Amino acid sequence: MLPDPEVVEVSDGIFAYIQHDGSWCLNNPAFIDVGDQVIAIDACANERRTRLFREAIASISPNPVRTLVNTHAHMDHTYGNCLFSDDAVIIGHRNCRDQILREAPGQLERVSVMFPAVEWGDVTPVAPNVVFDDTMTLYAGELELQLIYVSPAHTNTDAVVWIPERRILIAGDIIFNQGTPFALMGSVAGWRSALERLKELPIDTVIAGHGPVADASVLDEVDAYLEFVQDSAKSAYDAGVDPLQAARDLDLGRFGEWTDEERIVGNLHRAYSELRGEEWGAEIDMATAFGQMIEFNGGQPLRCLA
Repeated sequence: MLPDPEVVEVSDGIFAYIQHDGSWCLNNPAFIDVGDQVIAIDACANERRTRLFREAIASISPNPVRTLVNTHAHMDHTYGNCLFSDDAVIIGHRNCRDQILREAPGQLERVSVMFPAVEWGDVTPVAPNVVFDDTMTLYAGELELQLIYVSPAHTNTDAVVWIPERRILIAGDIIFNQGTPFALMGSVAGWRSALERLKELPIDTVIAGHGPVADASVLDEVDAYLEFVQDSAKSAYDAGVDPLQAARDLDLGRFGEWTDEERIVGNLHRAYSELRGEEWGAEIDMATAFGQMIEFNGGQPLRCLA
């Protein structure tokens, strides 16, 4: 039994909504009460969890949610968009909008096969209706919110929200804290490049896409894991070992204590693509990668408690 989601006020009027234990589909939205409205960053994976998020916002602020920012296109951050779209502008990177629209037909059926125990509820994919390319600035009362595109990394659609006055980074899935990062749909090398860029910011507080609120040292933790993936992939690739066997042969060390360790298989698939000289974020065989992740998981469906 998981603990209830937790609202954490990380700075005056800025809140993280922590969904324990941060594993598959248990993401962390955030919200900012700016006095006359609320800005939300990300929705949740299904109807029930998004309604709970909205109730948490309402318990703290009487103000309406007028703006919703999507950090990337993955369904655990966007399926709940439809519960905001009647009243809020939805903002995301251009690639985020494009991917949601492209994948919408049949997506619910596909994810239901991947996560058969999840009740998605009454959700309809809704894409951002305001898009940006590299950066965008929102003014929230006296705060400046800088939306910064950092892809390819976790996906080809990632953006972060940087609040310089408070030195807060709302990282989306650029940061998994105590959970295994997942680069299959993005780029291992690109993700490390994004982290180097973000390390230049004077960050005090990080709201991770999954896992507890952290300080800036969590960027180094994620980077260390991605470096481990690259080093492990290089050795196995040079030896002609396929990603599944390479994952089985690996000693994950301290990274094995994180949730969702089967993601190492998908991460090796992505790292192999880059070792072959393919473009960061290039299309690869997702069905094979996910199938091998399930094999690594003992043939059991991926653990999703949404």
